[in-house]
Amino acid sequence: MTEQEIESIRVLIADDQELVREGLAVLLNSQPDIEVIGQAADGRQAVLETERLGPDVVLMDVRMPVCDGIEATRAITAAGPTKVIVLTTFDLDAYVYSALSAGASGFLLKESSAKSLGEAVRVVATGDALLAPSVTKRLLAEFARQGTGRTGETGAKPADLTARETEVLILIARGLSNSEIAREMVISDQTVKTHVGRILDKLDLRDRTQAAIYAYETRLVNPR
Repeated sequence: MTEQEIESIRVLIADDQELVREGLAVLLNSQPDIEVIGQAADGRQAVLETERLGPDVVLMDVRMPVCDGIEATRAITAAGPTKVIVLTTFDLDAYVYSALSAGASGFLLKESSAKSLGEAVRVVATGDALLAPSVTKRLLAEFARQGTGRTGETGAKPADLTARETEVLILIARGLSNSEIAREMVISDQTVKTHVGRILDKLDLRDRTQAAIYAYETRLVNPR
């Protein structure tokens, strides 16, 4: 096995349309560091193939027979480290909210370019998270309205976090990148990464998207 093969990001594509699966596979396989290792035609098959192949990332359609993409995402993220990017033609709050509630690390529209798809897979594979810019603000407002049961006083600091970590969490929830947070707090990018890692560990969260959701659900941050 070559060095390139060892470093390749392994991807599974789940979509009930064969032409869509094949098209995505061609686009992703054209990237030197991404390898499509399998495909699934419905949510149940996606779960089974993930168990069998152990991909790093699953590109998951929302509307599929047998078991939809939301339920498949929930099963996959609960079972192991595989990350899920929900891929859909529908730019609707309900889908975004449901997908992220189920544990997805990202949300992209099917109209995204090959470059955007490749970048999304890389971002999620490295433990970060992404959302289509067009839905980010609405998503966070939706989580604030439909919280999944976490409670907290508005503005209250999570007990496990330091004041500095709480400040970083608030900026994450407001949509700032690591470099933007570094500029805002006048610290290095590496220091921001360290804070983010500690936040995720202390709160037992998967990624930045889950951290943002946590901040809104606990009312640490309120939508504007």
